Amino acid sequence: MTSSLFTALSGLKSHQGWIDVIGNNLANSNTTGFKTSRVSFADAFSQTMRFANGPGDTQGGRNPVQVGLGVTLANIGRSISQGALQATGRSFDLALQGRGWFTLSDGTQNLYSRVGTFGLDSARNLVDQRTGSFVLGTDQNRLNIDVDELFAPQATTEMVFAGNLPAVVDGPLAEVLTGVNGMTDGTAAQVTNNIVQGAYTVAPGSTWSMEVVVSNGAPQQISITDAGGGSIAATTIAAELDALQGVSAAVVGGAIQVTTDRTGEEATIRVSSGSPNDLAELVGMPLATVTGSESAITGTSLLNNLPGNVTPYVAGDQIEITGVDTDGTPINSTFTFGTGIGQDGVLVDDLVSFMDGLYTDAQVSMNVNGQIVVEAQTAGETDLLIGISDVNDPANTEWYKYAVSVTTAGTEADTVVTSTEIFDLAGIAHTVTLKFERQADRSWNIEASIPESEGTVILGGAGTEVTNIEFGADGAPIGLGAVGGTLSILFNGQPAPQSVNLDLGSDGEFDGLTQFGSQSNAFVQSQDGFGDGSLANLSVGVDGSINGFYTNGQSRELGAIGIATFVND
Repeated sequence: MTSSLFTALSGLKSHQGWIDVIGNNLANSNTTGFKTSRVSFADAFSQTMRFANGPGDTQGGRNPVQVGLGVTLANIGRSISQGALQATGRSFDLALQGRGWFTLSDGTQNLYSRVGTFGLDSARNLVDQRTGSFVLGTDQNRLNIDVDELFAPQATTEMVFAGNLPAVVDGPLAEVLTGVNGMTDGTAAQVTNNIVQGAYTVAPGSTWSMEVVVSNGAPQQISITDAGGGSIAATTIAAELDALQGVSAAVVGGAIQVTTDRTGEEATIRVSSGSPNDLAELVGMPLATVTGSESAITGTSLLNNLPGNVTPYVAGDQIEITGVDTDGTPINSTFTFGTGIGQDGVLVDDLVSFMDGLYTDAQVSMNVNGQIVVEAQTAGETDLLIGISDVNDPANTEWYKYAVSVTTAGTEADTVVTSTEIFDLAGIAHTVTLKFERQADRSWNIEASIPESEGTVILGGAGTEVTNIEFGADGAPIGLGAVGGTLSILFNGQPAPQSVNLDLGSDGEFDGLTQFGSQSNAFVQSQDGFGDGSLANLSVGVDGSINGFYTNGQSRELGAIGIATFVND
């Protein structure tokens, strides 16, 4: 009788433990990184009432007779299965896909967790925001992210060329320079919320967030916490959006309106949901990507509406015009943006008219395709040049997109002129002008120059000219290995000349400069220099690398999160 009671009691006790495990699983259903447990039961032991015996001559074999005396919890194991992933909008809210554990340290021992609610403390250490434990990198040391370090500039060491040098010229002709690309009138990308209210009712003390991606840049997040009044004003939301890079925001007619600084088809804006409370849903902000547009340029088109405009001009900003008139007279003047006294205008037509007034024997205009055209008023070979750049650094407008090169040369020598921006060791941008001049039927020289105020292209050896650039009958370059394709430039303030290699293409290939019968459009396709940059954003890659994105367009790895695995997880 007593054993029967204890047997039943063991069942109650074991199942009580089972129910406790189930209750714990349910209680932690919303716990980040929680792994469920499962219970395994086993017989406690059995009492033998009769032993077994084998068969004999007079009696067959018999099995033993046993009575079970209860049950016990054999094991409580964890199920290390993959949970559902959820976006939070925070760069350091991390989750693991598959096996592995984040490695943490409390200063005395290593700890392991599947919960990735991390953040930077005041000392720039990456820590677990729940416990303050340090997150360890792949080298098992603390991860310290230097968010204040600048991305060092890189001097230009190479320019890569592309485009065509003309094979045939008929004359006599007056020299004409034409923009490589036409200007267009751009419209910014703009989103407006659908739920128009002066203030939005929220739970007191709650936090609301959403994410904005501007022109395919790094995601930017805004997060607003109610101060306890139970509402968030539309003007507060607009002010937070206005502080983001690349956009401006304001309340217009009661609605929150977000507009990209940039215009044209490269200008995009995309709003994404935030968590734990979605601000985009609260105010009715569309989540689809919105793209700017471009139309034909007109006489009233604004300079700030050019798709190449990165940062809007403000009154007093200056645009530098450099060039050479047909008689060799240097041109160096500045167009001052604005409509006030002593300012030159805000329209594209204002700039074109200003440039036209700088030349005595050439006319500057804009054709129906929006291309800047500089046409000599007398036939023959000239040194006609024009270059446009911003005094501001970084530049307001990517003027290289509208660079002007020779499309119709004078009768003496065919010349093609282009310009590009390169960088010295200090990360200072300089405009270098490159003039291609035909020497023979299929032979060209390149002559380089920069403004005297910025430095000097050194004569002799690898200096001011690259000579004997030859092309075959099919228009592909030949014998480039024998060409000293290097420029030597001494920038003001630098102790030694800077060598810049010119990548003109490959022998027998059409991957660089060519000489076909079409019009000339030779240009610098790319260069490897850049200015210094400050950290603009952080993100974590799928491989655990922590990447910094900088204002100079560069990125680099700032650390890597270490992951530990165990055989028995």
